Amino acid sequence: MSFWRVLLAIIFPPLSVIGKGCGSIFIVFLLWLCGWVPGVIAALVILNNPER
Repeated sequence: MSFWRVLLAIIFPPLSVIGKGCGSIFIVFLLWLCGWVPGVIAALVILNNPER
């Protein structure tokens, strides 16, 4: 997980997971619409997952 991805996850979470697949972007976007904190947490969890 690079510094720039983490910074992007804090500023605009859906854009930070763009390389992880369409489903990840959709989930993070929906959570981000519900609130900023859930979107950031979901983006950081997806970025921290080494399997994807």
